[in-house]
Amino acid sequence: MAITREHVLQALSTVPVDAGGTNLVASGRLSDVVVDDAGRVMFAITIQPSEAAAMEQVRQAAVAAVQGLPAVKGVFASLTADRPAGSGAASSPSAPQRPHAAAQPRNQRIPGVQHVIAVASGKGGVGKSTTACNLALGLKAMGLKVGLLDADIYGPSMPKLLGIHGKPRLLENRVLEPMEAYGLKVMSIGFLVEEEAAMIWRGPMVMSAITQMLREVAWGDLDVLVVDMPPGTGDAQLTMAQATPLAGAVIVSTPQDLALIDARRGVSMFKRVEIPILGIVENMATFVCPHCGQSSHIFGHGGAREEAQRLGVPFLGEVPLNMTIRELSDAGRPVVVADPDGPHATIYKDMARQVWSSLAGGAAARPAPRIVIE
Repeated sequence: MAITREHVLQALSTVPVDAGGTNLVASGRLSDVVVDDAGRVMFAITIQPSEAAAMEQVRQAAVAAVQGLPAVKGVFASLTADRPAGSGAASSPSAPQRPHAAAQPRNQRIPGVQHVIAVASGKGGVGKSTTACNLALGLKAMGLKVGLLDADIYGPSMPKLLGIHGKPRLLENRVLEPMEAYGLKVMSIGFLVEEEAAMIWRGPMVMSAITQMLREVAWGDLDVLVVDMPPGTGDAQLTMAQATPLAGAVIVSTPQDLALIDARRGVSMFKRVEIPILGIVENMATFVCPHCGQSSHIFGHGGAREEAQRLGVPFLGEVPLNMTIRELSDAGRPVVVADPDGPHATIYKDMARQVWSSLAGGAAARPAPRIVIE
């Protein structure tokens, strides 16, 4: 029997939200419920920020109630909250409507995880995921305990880049056991859905999925959790910034002006929410012809370095446009582990050393920011 929205609402009507016994459906807190063709259920519960801790129990009860229905393949539920009325710009009658953001108690760190860093880009196609993967492996090569979260819901890449197959095991209390590859603990939405499935999800669904992959995974003790962000400056980035106190962000760009424009937006967004910029990476910097040895700057050269200097943020280095990196990535054997002493692995390892130096210097000792969208 296929699951329907009515089945879900009936299950949610058994979940109380207060001492008076008001159920979730009758409370008016429930967002639109979405059921996709694969049997996945998505909804959000509206709260005040001060209720986040108490309403987390309601969210968990709602997930359990829906998960118990036949034919349900997955449940993605989030708590959402606007800024309280009367605070800052939100109190202005002319202020635009604020987007909802996943609410999490402030200063709530992921148990066992010392530092969380985001690898982001203003646009797609600049090699962000390959950079995140090799950066994580570079940190692992330093002897650190490292996890890698693929938060690119619409285009998960880590299963392919790391050659991981299968699905994560479900532990007690519906916590997922991360997959492992090359000494990294890895989680990706790509492990939970079919490879060719289209992720036609709205913002709250994406936010909920990212929050669950952050906090409902048995990461264990990690020195660093590297998060491969989706491109852009939207819901996913704001969710990450509010759901956990990010230690910093690494911005990936190609040297060309078109990519640098979007990279500036990425830097601006993270600065706006008070997340340190750990550095900018210039990817696809130079192409060396394997036949004649001539160097060509296909996407320009030096643009990201100049942009880092202009913005006053660290420049982590240049990665060439190279067939070896591409071939090894496609084969699920990242260059840092396939050729650990080669010139390309050395570039990523040097970036990892710079990032760890910033983290060890205290960049992570900061509370989670309060998200304010002007």
